[in-house]
Amino acid sequence: MNKKITIAIDAMGGDNSPNKTLNGVGIFLKENKNKKDFFLNLYGEKDKIQNELSNLKISSDQIKIIHTDAQVNDNETPLTAIKNSKNTSMWKCINSQLEGEADISLSAGNTGVLLVISKMILKMMNDVSKPALAGLWPNQKGMNVVLDLGANIECNEDNLVDFAEMGSALFKSIFVNEKPLVSLLNIGSEEIKGTETLKKAYKKLNELSNDNNFIFKGYIEGNKMMDGDSNVIVTDGFTGNIALKTAEGTAKFITDNLKKSLTQNLFTKFSLIFSYFSLKTFKEKLDPRKYNGAIFLGLNGPVVKSHGGIDALGFYHSIDLCYKIVKGDLIKQIKNNLNHLKK
Repeated sequence: MNKKITIAIDAMGGDNSPNKTLNGVGIFLKENKNKKDFFLNLYGEKDKIQNELSNLKISSDQIKIIHTDAQVNDNETPLTAIKNSKNTSMWKCINSQLEGEADISLSAGNTGVLLVISKMILKMMNDVSKPALAGLWPNQKGMNVVLDLGANIECNEDNLVDFAEMGSALFKSIFVNEKPLVSLLNIGSEEIKGTETLKKAYKKLNELSNDNNFIFKGYIEGNKMMDGDSNVIVTDGFTGNIALKTAEGTAKFITDNLKKSLTQNLFTKFSLIFSYFSLKTFKEKLDPRKYNGAIFLGLNGPVVKSHGGIDALGFYHSIDLCYKIVKGDLIKQIKNNLNHLKK
């Protein structure tokens, strides 16, 4: 990819914005100060953005501010947003892809509205019937791509196959030197277990499995997802969302209780000195900010959703994810993968 990567950012979306989003921009610029292959378009109230950039001492010729008169409210329904959002920072941010002004869009705003607006503006790919919400999830050997995380409550076997193809393409675009290893999330690893939908999807994925596409590893149970033997985990949105929230809650429970246990008396506080670096590494592994950014797949352009309540460091990671996605040519990867279904 020779041209500059242009990331469109809804600077007004999410909690504590634009302070949070612009702080994240500042971290991204600092971490990539030697790179000149990207450009950031910031959508929102121009005066607020300029003042915040000035307060944060952020100045760069790789930033452009595009003024918008309004922003999407966190409590707004998708129906009202369709009627009232055409002058918002979110709408303009997504629409910039349609106008050829950006390669990818990022927002921490209202998830439901973002999905509806993205589908309306960018449209679905011809060969995909349902979009999927994909996220990154740490494992023992690196990282998983998990989808769907909530865009679709019900899915048939063809949807799950599409998710596998799109998830594999996402994995290849981010981790260019690794091979996608696909598994279907199920209540057991044996072929006879699961719903008829899962069994049909299993058969189709097994037939599609090859070195040029992805390697299908079969079923995987929830307690094996972090082992690292698979790195693309496919499920319906209902199951995926529950799995995600359970994992997030479990990680928080472990880190909170570990901290409490290690600071409850003088002896445990003293022992903390000797295990500080090990505990720091452990905490960083479970830090949800490092995995911030869910990706809408199946549209004619990539859209990343940052968690609305994430801080500046988390938002930085979502910008970095956008950069990697475009650098890895995600849309081309998806189209190449979907061509396997036509053979």
